[in-house]
Amino acid sequence: MAKFLIGTIPVVGHVSPALPIARALVNRGHEVCWYTGSAFQAKIESTGAGFAPIVSGLDYSYPENVPQEWTDQRNALRGPAQLKFDLKHFFINAAVGQMQDLTAILRDFPADVMLADFCFLGAAWIHEQGGPPWAGFGISALAFSSRDTAPFGLGLKPDASPLGQFRNRGLNWLAQQVLFREVTAYTNQVRADLGLPSCTNSFFDTLSPFLHLAGTVPEFEYPRRDLPTQVHFVGPMLSPIAIEFTPPTWWNDLKGSQPVVHVTQGTVATDSDALIVPTLWALAQEEVLVVVTTIGKSIESIPPDAIPANARIASFIPHSELLPDVDVMITNGGYNGVQMALAQGVPLVAAGRSEDKPEVCARIEWAGVGINLKTGKPTPQQIRSAVKKLLADHRYETYIDRDSGLQPHTLLSWFRIAPRVYPARTMQLYQGFTTE
Repeated sequence: MAKFLIGTIPVVGHVSPALPIARALVNRGHEVCWYTGSAFQAKIESTGAGFAPIVSGLDYSYPENVPQEWTDQRNALRGPAQLKFDLKHFFINAAVGQMQDLTAILRDFPADVMLADFCFLGAAWIHEQGGPPWAGFGISALAFSSRDTAPFGLGLKPDASPLGQFRNRGLNWLAQQVLFREVTAYTNQVRADLGLPSCTNSFFDTLSPFLHLAGTVPEFEYPRRDLPTQVHFVGPMLSPIAIEFTPPTWWNDLKGSQPVVHVTQGTVATDSDALIVPTLWALAQEEVLVVVTTIGKSIESIPPDAIPANARIASFIPHSELLPDVDVMITNGGYNGVQMALAQGVPLVAAGRSEDKPEVCARIEWAGVGINLKTGKPTPQQIRSAVKKLLADHRYETYIDRDSGLQPHTLLSWFRIAPRVYPARTMQLYQGFTTE
């Protein structure tokens, strides 16, 4: 059996997709060691993998470890400026500590293969220095450049026509040579300090030459005629069903006759005033049950006068438990949550403008699985109209079939008896992948 070394950025959206992969590898008899932030140790060890903490770099799995100066600087930025700040401080700088820690880990755990999330540069850089081959997995929509798509981050739909390719070529050149030129220069400065040669590729074009696992189906991604052959679509990387879950006292309300609308701010952009509060106002007088999960915020962060009688609130509910009873999900475009919703056939109202969310929201609209409000702070009227449209138009209902991809629901789904849960096919992609 082989030894696998997993490396992930210490953020929940980067860690969660690898949990089913680690569990599957362990169940097949492989040895797995996982390097990331200490806040995730219990989750990682529950898969049977060994845990290796961040020692040399900043472990920002605990928000309090992030310097306040960084937080203030980041909050003062918007759009591309904020994205460039994140790339430098949380991903590129982090690679220095990753290199040091991975080198030490590999002395005691000589891995045959490394597996890393898309933003974890340490695996690629260690391989350049003679380390083991590495596979990558996506934590968001495909970000690398293509002649058929605009640069990642703009939220533009694909266009493969001659005029569209002219647009794409021009925008990709601007992105690499102007918008993110300083990021590439910064990356090369860090690489030089580590004894690595300069590179011309942008951050978003870092791709394993061996294997990249895209955690969705082709129908959710923009078509690319120049898609690298090592990219494989493996379906949603669904987290295992929670073993310990105590339902709230109102849990049986989900089984009533009213449609259930779920809203969450996700784990990064957690301002409840952006999405949760407008949703509560929007649906207060509607014949629906609104289920709110606050995730990164306390329940008390929602003003009491904003909570209508048809709302039910919890700090956290596993999506594996909640989504089978949900009719519409309102999201800011967190990639993992979107894939979980699609795996359960839940149409989406998308409203997100930070991080990678414009790209995810754009794909929701393009794939026909929801409505993109194209704002991070929608009005109650926008939310109300979108929810009503999704509840009335069953063409938005889809599910991810593990063999056939994104499929429309049949009439059976209207009666809630269609099969709705499909496990990821992740480990099939490791068959035939060798260390040679």
